[in-house]
Amino acid sequence: MIVAGAFAGTVALGVGLGFWASADDSGPAGSASRQPSASGSADSPGTSGGSPKPSPTRSYALSKAPATIPAVRSHTAARGPGWRPARGARVVVSDADLADEGRLIAGELGMTYAGEKDDVRAGDVRLALGDDEGADPESYTMTVRGGRVVISGPADAGVFYGTRTLKQEVHDGGTAPEGVVKDEPAKPVRGFNLDIARKYFTAGWIEDRVRELGDLKFNELGLHFSDDQSFRIESDSHPEIVSKQHLTKAEVKKIVDLATSRHITVVPEIDSPGHLGAVIAAHPDLQLRNTQGVAARGAVDISKPAAADLVDDLLNEYADLFPGGQWNLGGDEYQALMVSNPSASYPQLAAAARSAYGSGGTVSDLTTGWLNDRADTVRAHDRTMRAWNDGFYAGTSVQPDKDLQVAYWTGKEIGARQPVAYLSAGRKLVNYNDEFLYYVLGQPNTFVYPTGERIYEQWTPRVVRGTQAVPAKYDAQILGGSFAVWCDLAGSQTQDQVAAGIRMPLRATVQKLWDPRKPALTWPQFRALADRLR
Repeated sequence: MIVAGAFAGTVALGVGLGFWASADDSGPAGSASRQPSASGSADSPGTSGGSPKPSPTRSYALSKAPATIPAVRSHTAARGPGWRPARGARVVVSDADLADEGRLIAGELGMTYAGEKDDVRAGDVRLALGDDEGADPESYTMTVRGGRVVISGPADAGVFYGTRTLKQEVHDGGTAPEGVVKDEPAKPVRGFNLDIARKYFTAGWIEDRVRELGDLKFNELGLHFSDDQSFRIESDSHPEIVSKQHLTKAEVKKIVDLATSRHITVVPEIDSPGHLGAVIAAHPDLQLRNTQGVAARGAVDISKPAAADLVDDLLNEYADLFPGGQWNLGGDEYQALMVSNPSASYPQLAAAARSAYGSGGTVSDLTTGWLNDRADTVRAHDRTMRAWNDGFYAGTSVQPDKDLQVAYWTGKEIGARQPVAYLSAGRKLVNYNDEFLYYVLGQPNTFVYPTGERIYEQWTPRVVRGTQAVPAKYDAQILGGSFAVWCDLAGSQTQDQVAAGIRMPLRATVQKLWDPRKPALTWPQFRALADRLR
């Protein structure tokens, strides 16, 4: 059996006497667990197909830590038969708030969901909320003892993650090892970002990814649904901008509801003031043009109030569709600031900047003001916002709002700044490092498809740009990271090829976001474990 994670604590090593404490008891187990068989199961004498039963005549080897992705942070070994699901055995909860988690794991393991119960039966899985004041709400404790399992946590998210660990442990006939798992994530943001604007992905495909992400303990799904090529979600306020191939609001609501049931926040992104080509196609009067009348691809003219009004209409509309607490404002690659002399090329923007911010106002000031104004719109819906790092401009008199988090993806933009420039200013940051975490269809420019092996062996959340880590003192400001699929050359892969291509990178990414230590498994071992847990 491959050992994932690390042992923590000590247990009595004596021969089992066949007596187990209650699964709700916090005392040490009175018996210890023999090794699972090569298939990962541990049959107990006198049982047939059910959960292993204690035996007074058999001693058990000390249990090993469960082999899961991501690896559990600690496992206190014990002696005992471990646990396997038996058809008809119960999943019970100690709090009605855990009903959804209980029904889900019961259905997955072929067990019976029995609701709130106080009695104790052999083979039970009990889900409970604890009162661990100040504990990470995504943490959990799982105790396997006496032929029963108790998963507890300070909040339902942690209990859910405990059920994901249990599901992996007993996958394909495996046994949950005797002992106690204590587990929590290193980073609060564990994301997957999907570009559905450049390439249409079916609602069913996205739902499959949500289930995959949930089982891997990811907690964010970013949806980039507006860009130059298409606008992919039904709109009531501006139906004229919606592409023919799109998701209906009913389909999106189903995705959001599924994600919520897996404790995944869907993070929408309407990128602006660049990447708005699909919107501009229906509103050509909003197109940004230079002094020669040449259009700036995807860019709206932010000197025109109508551009702000239209984008605000969309932000307000979709706030109801995406009720989660996070929002991506975009802000990257505005073409007006990707020329040598923005004021000369776009004098209307320069004039608007001076009008808004005085004689020293610049196009960068005006663009920063645009970002802040959109933040005001979204903030009214009580969201926490982030923007791409190249939407934060240096040397401006207008500063980006202090509550904007940095979604750091590149060091290739004009006037590129190192991550420390943002961190030293006190910004919180989410790591989207395009050197490791960008799966760009067709591999344009200098992009190559990232591999799970490279992420697993070389990347950490502190490796924000390129291959060098930022100083450890900034670790707490790095909220986590997000693996991203971008569909620049949309026809390069089918959606099924995308799913296969990102399978191992996703697993490697979440391993590094969940556990800050060097992985205990080699890459071949980790890959073999992932194949076994399919």
